[in-house]
Amino acid sequence: MTDLALLIEAAQEAGDLALRYQSAGLKVSSKIGGSPVTDGDLAIDALLKQRLLGAQPNYGWLSEESADSAYRLTRRQLFVIDPIDGTTAYLKGTPWYSISLAVVEDGRPIAGVVCAPALGEIYTGEVGAEPRLNGKAIRVSERRELEGCAMLADARTLAAADWPPMDVARRNSIALRLCLVASGSFDGMASVSHLHEWDMAAGDLIAGLAGAQVSDNHGRPIAYNRDIPRSRGLICANPILHSLIEARLGAIPASTTV
Repeated sequence: MTDLALLIEAAQEAGDLALRYQSAGLKVSSKIGGSPVTDGDLAIDALLKQRLLGAQPNYGWLSEESADSAYRLTRRQLFVIDPIDGTTAYLKGTPWYSISLAVVEDGRPIAGVVCAPALGEIYTGEVGAEPRLNGKAIRVSERRELEGCAMLADARTLAAADWPPMDVARRNSIALRLCLVASGSFDGMASVSHLHEWDMAAGDLIAGLAGAQVSDNHGRPIAYNRDIPRSRGLICANPILHSLIEARLGAIPASTTV
């Protein structure tokens, strides 16, 4: 079984489990720092860890809901997982959450799946093949100007630069935002927040394969499996639109985006 096939099977199982926990009524607690975590998040993390490492025991592991280990830094390949990306949406019963699964090799994702179970959507991608949504090939939009574009961004990002009038929407999940740009449903996405590798890895690959340029706010590609698995800011759009977004956000000092 290929890594992508393994990720797809695991994502489908995890999506079903997410919906079952949501239907039964989620139990929520707070992590250190105050962010919420549900019993669904933890159950999905346990399922994926067993399923994926059971198939590839020599891979490293990085997940939002697992204790990190320096062991992953010794591995060429690792799984990068977010059991529920967009826990607030998951709690509120809105569909804008996802399960993000990626295989990273030598610092870059090579296979990825983003499952949005409440939407019935599974985005897939692997190096050397077309990215797909529910089995159909997808492509980034070709919009060439920011004015009037469909943009995924939050209030903090919009306050960080001088933007023209745009059709702005919010989606809780970073992975889902990247995939919505990959599919052409939105023209671009931008964030000035401090994001983790598990938020980005699968969506980064899928969007890149669909023709998007994905980078931090200064145009640098995201590197994965770092000592501190975080990045400052994120831009995703076709190369022309990306340059217009970067021109606005690239001037922001890095210290203001942490």
